[in-house]
Amino acid sequence: MVAKQPESTARARAVDIARRARETRLMTRFATGFLVLALSASGTAAERATKNVVLVLVDGLRWQEVFSGADQTLIEHEKGGVEDREALLGAYWREDAAARRAALMPFLWSTVAREGQILGDRDAGSPSTVTNGLKFSYPGYSEMLVGFHDPRIDSNAKTPNPNVTVLEFLHGRPGFAGKVAAFGVWDVVPSIVNRERCGFFVNGGFEPVLVEPISKEQALLNRLKSELPKQWQSMPPDAIAFHAMLEYTVAHAPRVLYFTFGETDEFAHEGRYDHYLDAARRTDGFLRELWEKLQSIPSHRGTTTMIVAADHGRGRGPDDWSKHNKDIEGAEEIWIAAIGPDTPPLGARSDAGPTTQSQIAATLAAALGEDWCAAEPRAAKPIAGLVR
Repeated sequence: MVAKQPESTARARAVDIARRARETRLMTRFATGFLVLALSASGTAAERATKNVVLVLVDGLRWQEVFSGADQTLIEHEKGGVEDREALLGAYWREDAAARRAALMPFLWSTVAREGQILGDRDAGSPSTVTNGLKFSYPGYSEMLVGFHDPRIDSNAKTPNPNVTVLEFLHGRPGFAGKVAAFGVWDVVPSIVNRERCGFFVNGGFEPVLVEPISKEQALLNRLKSELPKQWQSMPPDAIAFHAMLEYTVAHAPRVLYFTFGETDEFAHEGRYDHYLDAARRTDGFLRELWEKLQSIPSHRGTTTMIVAADHGRGRGPDDWSKHNKDIEGAEEIWIAAIGPDTPPLGARSDAGPTTQSQIAATLAAALGEDWCAAEPRAAKPIAGLVR
C-alpha cells in the first residue's frame, strides 16, 4: 500500500511537471525553427550552381544578323562591298530567317538557344538598348562593366576608367583574389578596366602573355602578335587574342573571365559585309570552343555561367549599316545572351520586355550570389530571369 503524499508535495510535483513540459515544447520549437533555417540556407546554396562567370563582348555585331541572319540587301558590291556574291549567298542566305541565323551562328542557335536565353529581338518585343547615348565603344564597354553611363566617358581615348568595374569588385570578394582575368583584343581594354588600380591580370591588344607557365602554344602566339602584319593598329586578329586567352584559361582557370572580340566592328567600318559575316561566324565558333573548353576543366564543368553581348549596334539601313555614333538611328540597339546552370532554358525570349546594357554588370555578379547594386548604387538592377 502506497502512503498518501501530502497535498503540498503533490502540487509541487505537478508544477514541476508542467514547467518541464513547457521547456520541452520551447526546445522543440527552437530546434524545429533552427532546422528549417538550416534547410532553407542549404537549399538556397544548392539552388545556385554557378561558381564561375565569363563575360564576352562582341564589338558592333548587330541584333539584326543575330536574330535574322544575313541581310540579302547587303549581299552586293555597292552597299556591302561584297566581292563574291554567289559564294556569300551560298554560305549564309536561306529563305527562312531561322535557317539564316542558324547558318550564321550555329552554336548560338543550337546550344545557347536550347540551354540558355537570348534577348534583344525587337521584332519579338524584347528590345535591348545601350543607355549612354553615344553609341560607340569605350562608353559601351564601360556601361557594361560598371552598370551606368558616366558622362566623363565620352571618347575612345586610353584614359583610365575612374569607375570601379564589376570585375574589380568581384576580385575583392572572398575566394576571388587572383582568380579574375581580362583579355581585350582592343588595346584600350586595359584602360577601361583600369589596370593600374584593379589588381587582376589584364592583357590587351598586341601585348604578350608572360604569366608562367607559358606553354609552347602561348609562346608561339606571343611571337605571332609581334611578327604578323598589323591589319589594324589597335588590335591583332581575333583568333590570336582568343587562343592566347584560352591557353591562359587552361593554365590558370580564372573564376571570373572577361574577353572582347573586335573583328565584326572593324570589318563593318570598312564596309565589307562579306568579311563582317565571316567574322560573326568565326566568333560563334570561338564561343563554342570556349564553352566546351570550360566544360572540360573540372572546376568549371557545370558551374560556369557565360554572358555574351554587344557594346553597341549599327545603322539599320543599307546606307548606314556600317556606322555607329550618337547620330545614327539604331546604333543603340544591342543583344544579350546567357548560358549556364542557373539560367532557365527559355531560348529567344519574347517576354523579357525592355532590357539595357547597364544591367549586365549586376547580372554577372548576381550569378555568383553577389550584389553589385549594393556596392555601386548607380548601377542598374540585374536582368530579371536571366539567372536564378
